[in-house]
Amino acid sequence: MMSNRTTRDEIIKTADDLFYRQGYEHTSFADIADVVKISRGNFYHHFKSKDEILDAVINKRLADRMAMLERWEIDGETPEDRIRSFIDILIVNGEKIKRYGCPIGTLTSELAKLNHAARGDANHLFTLFRTWLRRQFVALGRKADADLLAMHLLARSQGVATLSNAFQDEDFVRQEVEQMYGWLRSCAAGAAPE
Repeated sequence: MMSNRTTRDEIIKTADDLFYRQGYEHTSFADIADVVKISRGNFYHHFKSKDEILDAVINKRLADRMAMLERWEIDGETPEDRIRSFIDILIVNGEKIKRYGCPIGTLTSELAKLNHAARGDANHLFTLFRTWLRRQFVALGRKADADLLAMHLLARSQGVATLSNAFQDEDFVRQEVEQMYGWLRSCAAGAAPE
């Protein structure tokens, strides 16, 4: 038998996965309860509404992404290395992105379409990356245009993720990643990015 904390964590982990694969709107309490193998009564002991679960999923995704960014800070010797780690997500998570899209992009888009109250909270996931990337571009010596470069890279990676999901074309993704590496090298060299 799972402890209350473990059960709650398992519900959040399962909801996170199902929201990603099926979408928030198309995932029910019953779907989550079936995977976790708990009764609906036990489920309601932990979460009273689907919106409570969504809040917990967004918080989990924020914590997971912050931990990932911290690892990149430790592992990357230079700002260019750290930014490459961001670009590499398109390859590292390529199969999932090809199948389900970007977990952040798909959630924020769905919540915007639903005009859901939590859409602003979900947008914090993009803000987390924007702020982190901006800091890396400042460290790269691009203080004047750091935010512009961060937003450009976020937009380009989202576009690649969306098209990867639409066209299922791994060669396209690899070509785009290589072009982003070249763009990053030009940013690091101080040249005006293309």
